Amino acid sequence: MKSLKDGLIGTGVMLLAALTAAPAEVYAQNEPVILEAESGARSAADYTLGSADGVQFISINSTVGGQNPTVASRVVTFSVTFPAAATYELYARVRVGPNTFNDDSFYYANGFGVKAVSADNSADGNWILANNLANPVGYTTPTDKVVGGLFPNDGDGNAWGDPKLGFAPALAKENFKLVDPGRFQNLTQDFSAQIAAFKKDNVEIVTGVVIPPDMKTFATQAKQQGLKPKVITVGKALLFPAAIEALGDLGDGMSTEVWWTPTCPFKSSLTGQSAAQLADAYTAATKKQWTQPIGFVHALFEVSIDSLKRAKNVGDKAAIRDALASTDLATIVGPIAWGKGPVKNVTRTPLVGGQWVRGKKYKYELIVVDNRTAPAIPTGGKLKLLNW
Repeated sequence: MKSLKDGLIGTGVMLLAALTAAPAEVYAQNEPVILEAESGARSAADYTLGSADGVQFISINSTVGGQNPTVASRVVTFSVTFPAAATYELYARVRVGPNTFNDDSFYYANGFGVKAVSADNSADGNWILANNLANPVGYTTPTDKVVGGLFPNDGDGNAWGDPKLGFAPALAKENFKLVDPGRFQNLTQDFSAQIAAFKKDNVEIVTGVVIPPDMKTFATQAKQQGLKPKVITVGKALLFPAAIEALGDLGDGMSTEVWWTPTCPFKSSLTGQSAAQLADAYTAATKKQWTQPIGFVHALFEVSIDSLKRAKNVGDKAAIRDALASTDLATIVGPIAWGKGPVKNVTRTPLVGGQWVRGKKYKYELIVVDNRTAPAIPTGGKLKLLNW
């Protein structure tokens, strides 16, 4: 391994959470090398350490003109250790300050190593100036998180796309902005209007509830038309392995909700099987990859048999109804209790975030990457960004 040094300097721009260097050829298979801005060696007199919206940053206390930082105290130095020899790309996350075009530039070193600075132009070749960042490139505030919605003209799309009862209010509570270009018919062959709207508003996250053929059409056209989202996380289209395989290379890194997985820490009330054992039994019997519905289909039998066992008279519909309504059962998908749900006769089961990645046994495998809503379900990796 080799340690290298690089300099980075902000004029009026606040440097935010991380500097990321990632191998260009193998980004999709490797974690980035991340540096926190505040970890760099810097002059306490020239820089301020602050935070906004939960993100720490450093900002320069003064400004200069020209093409280099002019004095050494205005340089922040980082030591980087790369895990392997490769071609790496450097990314810096910055926030434009409140003075917009008078607070929107920074210098970064033209290569690795200690770089000279000067009050004249003799050191200009050592530095690259990033300027005019107040123009609409990227985010202008830390909370300006833009999500593009793909909602078809069907029951699911109209429900999730409803401006009052759908996804938009939930996103707004978390400081996300939803760009909704409107409804479209299933099996549409042209997503140019949606892609153009997403590009116009700098969408970097795409969500929705679409059918698999539409997901393939959208992803293919989005890449062709230069839309480069960092995350695509949709329901329905990304449920089954076959749908991911149909996307080809575009399937790598797609993310979706996970409502059952073999790593769930639950077992069947009927057979005593763990989630992993149930999935393995399915694969052994069918020679196919496990899918999420397996757990819930099994849980239906668990609930049904449990209700019949507790019913006072299995020949009486009302008795079966009452037994079903009073269900409080630990199942292969987690606790089922109709009386404890958010509304009557509804129960919640654990839900986590997952991502499709290239697998060892199958072409693509679904792993859990975010378990904050259900910590008992272990993660199998970290969310990686798309690299189109």
